[in-house]
Amino acid sequence: MGEVLIVVPARLGSIRLKNKPLREIKGKPLIRWVVENLSKTGFDILVATDSGKVKEVVRDLAEVVLTPSELPSGSDRVAYAVERLGIEAPYIVNYQGDEPFAYKEDLNRLIAALKGGASVATLATPLEGGLFEDPNAVKVVTDRRGYALYFSRAPIPFPRSGFKFKPLKHIGIYAFRRETLFEFTRLKPTPLEETEKLEQLRLLENGIPIKVEITENFYHGVDTENDIPVVEERL
Repeated sequence: MGEVLIVVPARLGSIRLKNKPLREIKGKPLIRWVVENLSKTGFDILVATDSGKVKEVVRDLAEVVLTPSELPSGSDRVAYAVERLGIEAPYIVNYQGDEPFAYKEDLNRLIAALKGGASVATLATPLEGGLFEDPNAVKVVTDRRGYALYFSRAPIPFPRSGFKFKPLKHIGIYAFRRETLFEFTRLKPTPLEETEKLEQLRLLENGIPIKVEITENFYHGVDTENDIPVVEERL
């Protein structure tokens, strides 16, 4: 195994979209789209799931670890799988199991950010269309060095006198230094995290900076029924 491992957490019990990893997208389960497209990047891949059904769908594509259903977040599922297998890769990517689009150049940029000194790195893209008001589209604002100031489901920044900052949509892909991943999952959930239901706020509330890399590539996670036709059009 190389210095980079991509772990795909996939929990079957999604609230907003039932059995989400197994939902058919153009005749193929969503989780299979995710793993197939990640396989094209050339990185090592591990799937961390609480479902034997998900395991059967992707076992020919990647190694699969079964994890407890009660783990509270995708990052906890990632950390559990890495620890259980004794994986020593210094860079771990948490690649959401509902994000079917994958680009090697973006993964390389995240890893480069870690090698350049960041503890955690993630992606964002210019926010287009009517998503600024959509709570399912998570927004992020950054400082001048490209580090996250805040993530929110609310419209940020508020354009009181017009936009002086291009709104950014956060893409839920996280690259961690191995030690930071375990530090993160040992921390208790924080007030802002529990308010917004965004686990990355736990990092910011504990003073762990997140480097945000901007990409122009197309990403669209599958959270609701409305996302399916959007994704199908682009796959």
